[in-house]
Parts: sequence; structure tokens; C-alpha cells
Amino acid sequence: MTHEPQHPNIHRSDPPALSPRTTRELLESLGLRPNRKLGQNFLIDGNIVKKSLALAAVSPGESVVEIGPGLGTLTRALLHAGCRVHAVERDPHLHQFLEERLRPEFPDRLFLLKGDAVEHPLAGLSGDASTPFKIVANLPYAISTPWLDAVLSSGRLPEKMVLMLKQETAARFTAVKGHKDMGAITLFLQAAYETERGHRVPRRCFHPAPDVDSCLLNLKRRTDPRTFLPETKTLIRRCFGQRRKQIGPLIRKFAPGHDLTPWLERLSAEGLSPKTRPEAIPVPLWLELDRLLQSPPD
Repeated sequence: MTHEPQHPNIHRSDPPALSPRTTRELLESLGLRPNRKLGQNFLIDGNIVKKSLALAAVSPGESVVEIGPGLGTLTRALLHAGCRVHAVERDPHLHQFLEERLRPEFPDRLFLLKGDAVEHPLAGLSGDASTPFKIVANLPYAISTPWLDAVLSSGRLPEKMVLMLKQETAARFTAVKGHKDMGAITLFLQAAYETERGHRVPRRCFHPAPDVDSCLLNLKRRTDPRTFLPETKTLIRRCFGQRRKQIGPLIRKFAPGHDLTPWLERLSAEGLSPKTRPEAIPVPLWLELDRLLQSPPD
């Protein structure tokens, strides 16, 4: 007879999901109202919680970063799955609630940080750049772009990210070249990650219900992930800030002193030209520009 290996402090049964009623009652007992400014829409559908964990393929012992744990619905599910959870919560009342109600149950696997997720994009995760981890988060929608940019600039790239986002934000992150949704953050993300099958999330899965539907964006780190130099990121942001203008004049304006003739010639080799607009240029060519900008200016 074989026995399943036991992991300490791992709950085999599914954690209870918060219903709309129990969520309202819990918030009332805490004297709290959802804060729209902080993007507080609490997940109340247990199936979506399970789907998040399934897409992230979490397993016991893995380190997972969570952003804005709120009432701890997703947090508890990750802990029941045996993960080590590093979470950052800005709301001091919810942080105190989690410290008092949840952390005592999992003192060795739940690490809570009180602060701004954009300033602490990895929730205080310890270890070096080679230590593997994942991110599973129901992001406050207002910070999704600056937070993601901070993660990509952190020097530590998670192997997987499963992110709850507005559908329009997910469309911008996954836009293809030439599409109007293509932006600077699209390039930064797609240089390091590829998109796998995600999941649509109706607005009724939250309390209070947001004005738009959401989705779980499922991202897998590329085998050869690339990140851009800060100087290149600044140039790209400026180019997309004037996205209706031609790329030739834009890069000469924003990268003075660099001989970018070889890059403009590469555009022509790819069937493009200095008259091309920024959103029509594919990620590999932007990465070539990044390499070229690493050489000292003339």
C-alpha cells in the first residue's frame, strides 16, 4: 500500500469560497466598504479561483507572489495548495485582517507586506535572480500597467504569471504589430513572455461588480526572455507618445548622437521604412534597436 507524501500545513480540502452575502457581511463586520480608488472588487466565484491555480499549475513548495490579497480568497487557495505566498496589500485595514485571521494559520508560508505594489512589485520576495517563482494575482486594475512594467524592470522574471485584468487591458498587452492597441508595455511584455490559453471572467464574479468584464491572462516566460535597457524603454515610450508620426524622425529626435542608419536599413530589409509608424514595427526589430543603443553615442 502506497501513501501520498505529506507536506506540513497543507490542507487537502478546497478552502471555502466567499459568496456575495458572506463577503458583504465580512466587510460590514470589519467596518469596511470597497474602496473604488484602490480598485477593490472582491472575487466571489470559487471556480475562478480554482481556474487561476490551474492555469498557473501551482504545486506544493512553490513560491507565489500575490498582489492585493484583500480578504484572502485567492491567498487561502494558494496556501491550501501548499504554496509559499508573498503578498503585498496597500489597505491597512485589510492587511491587519490578514495578519490576524490568516497568517496565524500559515506562519511559515504566508509573508505579508503592507505597501504599494508598484513600489514592491514582487511583494518583498527574497532570494536571488535564479530562484524560481510565479505570480498569481487579481490586480487592482488602475495599477496593472505600471505594476507590470515594474516587474519587467525588477531583474527577476517569474516563470509564470496568471493575472486578472480588464479585457481591454489584456487586449493591449497581447496586441499584434500594426494593431491600434499596440503600445510600449506590449513590447516590453512580449519580449519576455508568450501568451497561453486564458479564461474569460464575467463581472458578476466580483463584489461589487465592476463596469466591465475581465479575463485571466496566462503568461509563460520565453525560453530566451529579453528585457530592454531603461534608455530604450524611455525612447519607446516617447515614440508611442507620438504614435501617428513616422519612426525615422522620431528616433532621430529621441536618440541624438547615435548612428541609427543600420537600424533604419533593417526596417527596409523587413519591408518597412523610416515612414513606418511605431505600432507597425515588430518586437524583434525593437530589440535590435536596443542592442544598437548599447554602443556609445558618437
